[in-house]
Amino acid sequence: MSASRLAVWGDPIAHSKSPQLHAAAYEVLGVPWEYTRRRVDADGFSDALAGLDDSWRGLSLTMPLKEQAFRASTALDRHARLTGAVNTLLLTDGRRGFNTDVGGIVDALGAEGIRGLDRVRILGAGATAASALVASVDLGATAVDLRARRPERAAGLVALGGQLGVAVTATSFDVPLEPVDLTIATLPSGTILDDRVAAEVSGCGGVLFDVAYSPWPSALATAWAGGRALSGEGMLLRQAVRQIRIFVHGDQGIPLSSEAAVVEAMQAVL
Repeated sequence: MSASRLAVWGDPIAHSKSPQLHAAAYEVLGVPWEYTRRRVDADGFSDALAGLDDSWRGLSLTMPLKEQAFRASTALDRHARLTGAVNTLLLTDGRRGFNTDVGGIVDALGAEGIRGLDRVRILGAGATAASALVASVDLGATAVDLRARRPERAAGLVALGGQLGVAVTATSFDVPLEPVDLTIATLPSGTILDDRVAAEVSGCGGVLFDVAYSPWPSALATAWAGGRALSGEGMLLRQAVRQIRIFVHGDQGIPLSSEAAVVEAMQAVL
């Protein structure tokens, strides 16, 4: 494995915990790989990617680069094709694009004993909402209620639901709510819903899984009435495990050797 350089790219990027997570994993695995961070914006992505040499094994991509990485990929896994988003590029055989956010959500919820869902509510209509929708279907959801300040932005998500065989309704926060098993909040970190909306969403929202993790608890988690509120740190950890599987095996479905020890080491640095 001569290609040994890895990094996470995005803008902003200084807050990213990915270097600590990956370094902890590679120490357990005994591989001498370098994992760094680099601030790259959407306009600079193509030139930055073209400037990489054969020493590069792969990249982790965060906002706002997931759509650019999707377009730059020469091959895509199923979750990347469905969501139109790539958060992992394997560079040792072309530019293979993967989405590990979907599996990261599934794995994080599974670790909390959450499986076999029926009705799910997703807050937000951005790129992460697509991963949340596919994850919800993988967990058994038959209906998804999507809420956004601008529901017209969710037309693609409604179409994706049809492709996956699940009914997706996209409305504003003003439409009356019905109970759901799980709410997945994909709103940007720091988003504050007004008190009325937060009370209504939490009152019939089941378990909250908020992809935000810094600061924690989020404003929505603080307002969550009478139910469990789970941090997005679980998703961060589990999607990173899947990225490392890709960098090691070229396949996010193949577990790592000593994976339990890898996960424990990664949890220790969160």
